[in-house]
Amino acid sequence: MAAPGIPLSQILQARHEEEEGDEPKKKTREEWKKAKELEEARKAGTVPAAVDETGKDINPHIPQYISGAPWYVNARGPTLKHQRPQPEKERIFDRIEDHYVRGLKGHTATKFRKGACENCGAMGHTKSDCVERPRKIGAKFNAVKIASDDVALPDLKLDFDGKRDRWNGYNPAEYRAVVEEHAKVEDYKRQIKAHKLKEGVEVSEESDDEDDDEHDEDKYAESVDMPGTKVDSKQRITVRNLRIREDTAKYLRNLDPNSAYYDPKTRSMRDNPYANTGKGSEEVDFAGENFVKFTGDTVNQAKAQLFAWDAYEKGVDVSLQAEPTKLELLKKQFLEKKDEFKAKVSNDLLEKYGGKEHLEAPPKEMLLAQSENYVEYSRHGKIIKGAEKQVIRSKYEEDVYPGNHSSVWGSYWRDGNWGYKCCHAFIKSAYCTGETGKRANAKIIMPAPIAIPGSSSVADNENDAEEEKEPKSLVEIHQEKMDKKKKKKKKRSSKKKKKDDSSSSSSSSSSDSSSSDSEDEALKEEKRKKKIREALIRAKLEEDAAKEMLELDERQRKYNSMYNASAPTEEQVEAYQMRREREDDPMAGFMGK
Repeated sequence: MAAPGIPLSQILQARHEEEEGDEPKKKTREEWKKAKELEEARKAGTVPAAVDETGKDINPHIPQYISGAPWYVNARGPTLKHQRPQPEKERIFDRIEDHYVRGLKGHTATKFRKGACENCGAMGHTKSDCVERPRKIGAKFNAVKIASDDVALPDLKLDFDGKRDRWNGYNPAEYRAVVEEHAKVEDYKRQIKAHKLKEGVEVSEESDDEDDDEHDEDKYAESVDMPGTKVDSKQRITVRNLRIREDTAKYLRNLDPNSAYYDPKTRSMRDNPYANTGKGSEEVDFAGENFVKFTGDTVNQAKAQLFAWDAYEKGVDVSLQAEPTKLELLKKQFLEKKDEFKAKVSNDLLEKYGGKEHLEAPPKEMLLAQSENYVEYSRHGKIIKGAEKQVIRSKYEEDVYPGNHSSVWGSYWRDGNWGYKCCHAFIKSAYCTGETGKRANAKIIMPAPIAIPGSSSVADNENDAEEEKEPKSLVEIHQEKMDKKKKKKKKRSSKKKKKDDSSSSSSSSSSDSSSSDSEDEALKEEKRKKKIREALIRAKLEEDAAKEMLELDERQRKYNSMYNASAPTEEQVEAYQMRREREDDPMAGFMGK
């Protein structure tokens, strides 16, 4: 039976929803489009905002993932109830007025009761939880001095602030006793002062306030703080919060980014912000925080401290903190003697060498401020009239070529010797001979460079001296090519003759040719063995020199600027393979013996 007053359409809709179940109905494309347009209109303010079940407007800018209610809430319309604390999960705390009563004592019994503490006889706890001193004979056996029963305190549910409330349970009326006590002390002081005035005793403000200053030293300092500071009188800590608002901020004094650096963490600007503006430190009201370190007697104090340290190192026992007057007198005497000594030295030099008139000349700025050299420039910086002043590059002579040379001394280097590039001459006073001198000097063998003992470059230079060829002229290279061609022609002609005479030649001639070939091979083998022997000796010397170098200290080692990094020869490679120790060789242990 339907309830009276409910429209028929609502009853049919409820029955239809029961038949379909709790699944949400899918929206069509048009419904989605209308919902989107309605949402945009609400955000623009042309349409009123949605209202929840309590009649409060819902902000249209809230995202959908927040405003959309989950399916288990069974929301009939727009709501934010699911975002608020749920009543079944909300904790209820006691009010701040509810507190534990302090100082209450329970009933004091005269005999022991069943269930009471066996040690003190009080109800509310057991013997293991008793806080009194353990008695030799408990209250259970003698019933003497039974303690008061414990008062059952209420079980309060306090929040975070309530648990940490240090004034919980404090009665403000108890403070009246403290106020009355201080008022009595002040009244008694006034009576004593009035009694002294009647007797004619002079009472000064300093003597009257001596006792007050001892006890009430911080009485008025707590209420008076410097502007921009916070003073904690209990911990004696002063914290600088912010600058005084009447002052100009340091970073606004000079807006040039290349001016003094401002540290935002410490709010300090150590350099002078007006350094590049042409203003002196006396003209500005702020010249940087480092300005204080170099003003007044700070510099003199630092110099006095340095003088005290120097005097102490030289055997004079003086201290700036203990004996400042003595230190000042010693410093004054030292400076006077120093000036006298300097004046005496300068006078002796002037008497010996002369030149006193130059010291009495006017300053250099006055002498060179004006001259008769007239130079006129254009707007582009070019000289129109007059000669430009020559720039002195060096105190030595430049671009001077003596002896008909076209290059300077030191422009050519070979085998550790310097010379001229134009003629390859290695004598500084030699006359230039041009290309002829180059060809002549190319044939000259220069003396070997000074060998450094223990360096591996000495052995390399000796080995490469035979292999390296001297620079040759084009005529010599052409002559060598012609000689090679002639030798090849002779070999070819000799081979043809041998072929022609092979039929008529005897066995003796063949034996002679074979013997000559064997002799050549023997000579080559002897030369090769000799080179290998020299390479082994050289490798041994290099190894010994390297060991000596390693034993020396790094500061005592000599430089090795003549090292020649050339490719090793076949004999050097073979000598290295012969001297190399192999770990897998079973006879390697007997090589050093």
